[in-house]
Amino acid sequence: MVLCDNIFYHMTIDLKTVKHISKLARISLEEKKAEKLADDMNSIFEFIEKLNELKTENVEPLTSIAETTLRFRDDKITSDNIREKILKNSPEKNDDFFVVPKVVE
Repeated sequence: MVLCDNIFYHMTIDLKTVKHISKLARISLEEKKAEKLADDMNSIFEFIEKLNELKTENVEPLTSIAETTLRFRDDKITSDNIREKILKNSPEKNDDFFVVPKVVE
């Protein structure tokens, strides 16, 4: 589907286009795989075309499918100084920060 002047035109993918795209992506495709991929892509475009027919003018956008709202809580510290407890787990002894082994040369 291509949008041109707010009008959608049906778009089809042929075998030549699939081979061109695979060449650009540097992906080798066998003939049967390329044919199957062209069919699959055309099915996807047909589905998109069906979706474009839906009337969505009065539909509110969703942020989640679950109809719940987040609970608000006060942003306050609930634990007193636990720095020492956390730093006990450091593989290397240090009083200021968590030390881990170097993994990048």
